[in-house]
Amino acid sequence: MTKTPHNSDTELVRLLKAGDISVFDEIFKKYSRKIFQFAFGILKSKSDAEEIVQEVFFKVWENRDTIQEHLLFRSYLFTITYNTSISLIRIKLKEARFIDHLKSIQVPPNQHSTSSELEFSELTTQAQDVIDQLPKRQKQIYLLSREDGLSYTEIAGKLNISVNTVENHMVKALGFLRENLKKISLMSLLFYHLFL
Repeated sequence: MTKTPHNSDTELVRLLKAGDISVFDEIFKKYSRKIFQFAFGILKSKSDAEEIVQEVFFKVWENRDTIQEHLLFRSYLFTITYNTSISLIRIKLKEARFIDHLKSIQVPPNQHSTSSELEFSELTTQAQDVIDQLPKRQKQIYLLSREDGLSYTEIAGKLNISVNTVENHMVKALGFLRENLKKISLMSLLFYHLFL
């Protein structure tokens, strides 16, 4: 019998912390492609992005006991992805061949892990602050869609409203987020993979 997927990231994290390997598989299926795309956007290398995916999920499993259930789980995943990618860039910078590659794709050759991690942490905080500014109903629907993974039909049923109302709220919410996040450095890449 096929196990019914869990929709809520909070529930997934709770079961993951309990050591449920099937939930780990579910999280991998849910996020591995997005993490690959995000890492590829930073590294411009398919093999490096694939390596990052493996390392990210290894870290998730190894550190599952320390994951805080109340935090936005996808933010946690993408923070690990970003930091791991930056660490790989620092290693690759020691190789002359990779430095030439970075120049060819116009990626700044000098990046410092500590400042980059602080910058990314600040970006995710700013993004969360913008989400918190959404009107109550828009924020509720946005989180049900993006955090809990519910379809518009499921959200409509849960909130006892029409699918059209859900769609209207999402259009307004995403418009507000785009408008307020577009001014933040690096946020377009983060926003696409993390919030849309």
